[in-house]
Amino acid sequence: MDKLRLRFEKTGRAVYISHLDLMRTLQRAFSRAGLELKYSEGYNPHPLISIVLPLSVGTGSVCEIMDFRLKGEEDLDMLPERLNRALPEGIRVTEVYEQTRKSVELKWLEIEGFFEYDSREAGEMARALERFFAREEIRVQRKTKRGMGETDIQPAVRSLAFQPEEGQVRLRGVISAQEPTLNPELLAEALRQNAPELAPDFAKFTRLETYDSQMQVYR
Repeated sequence: MDKLRLRFEKTGRAVYISHLDLMRTLQRAFSRAGLELKYSEGYNPHPLISIVLPLSVGTGSVCEIMDFRLKGEEDLDMLPERLNRALPEGIRVTEVYEQTRKSVELKWLEIEGFFEYDSREAGEMARALERFFAREEIRVQRKTKRGMGETDIQPAVRSLAFQPEEGQVRLRGVISAQEPTLNPELLAEALRQNAPELAPDFAKFTRLETYDSQMQVYR
């Protein structure tokens, strides 16, 4: 079966599983579920399985997308249950279907985040965060393949909103998934570099949904 796609969640303690370990975990789950993956040809064959947008360690998601190919025909409606029986806590397949859209069509990510503040007042922080992220330009130093580089993250932000809660500020927003890719961790890093008085004591993020360039849900 060619061009299949599944959506899965990575939550709880599973957010600390690295990308490579996640790939191994998923491959073992297919094997334990009695599902035979197709392999590439050549001297070093590997299973035809790939995650569209690899997730950073520590970031959760309820909308991860993985493409794969199987040998033989299978009932796609039954695959989530079969795979979930073989997966560890925190990793759960929610849907399996035939792939109809190319990965390059995925453009936006809806995210939720929490900025925790041990001693600063959440309402005051939320208002200050709104002002900071309303700047026309937000430059951040970050590591690249060529070393350290500087980038303006503002063009990769479609929307951000901040809601104060007890001891923390809840963030909801839409950021660029590809071209350019914005890791939500850079939102906290931008504060550390440009406004340390607003930097959270702890930050965590979760992907909520994927969209195309027209803000239609991407599958």
